[in-house]
Amino acid sequence: MDFHALLRVIHITGFAAWFGTIFATLFLLKTLEPGLTGDKQQANDHSLLLRRFIKLETKMADVAVISVILSGLLLAHFYEGWTPWVFAKIGLMLLQIALTMGFIVKAIQPITYPCDTAQYTAWYRLFTISFSMFAVVLLVTFFLR
Repeated sequence: MDFHALLRVIHITGFAAWFGTIFATLFLLKTLEPGLTGDKQQANDHSLLLRRFIKLETKMADVAVISVILSGLLLAHFYEGWTPWVFAKIGLMLLQIALTMGFIVKAIQPITYPCDTAQYTAWYRLFTISFSMFAVVLLVTFFLR
């Protein structure tokens, strides 16, 4: 078996799974928005569902991110070399994780449900950060290299 091909498959699959978990969360939050910004009982039910989903989504995203990082490091070490592009991608990944986690702690965790629509838009700002960083990573990886 070709170890290089296996590492590339793991790397690409991990990235796709990470990206997919973000999309799944966006779709769920868009669907739950009326319930989370509505009456108290419905918001309680929907927030329980959201918390359970986020817990599972976080496990999936963690596995995906770890697989991307480990396979990327192994690809760099054994096949690509430690070029400036590899360090740029590492920096972008760290920046994406830091921006996402920082925004979650600052703007998402304080939200209590039901909330008003203006407060709920913090979720959409989180997705703007995530998708923008994914776009930058893909741009650097595929078009600027």
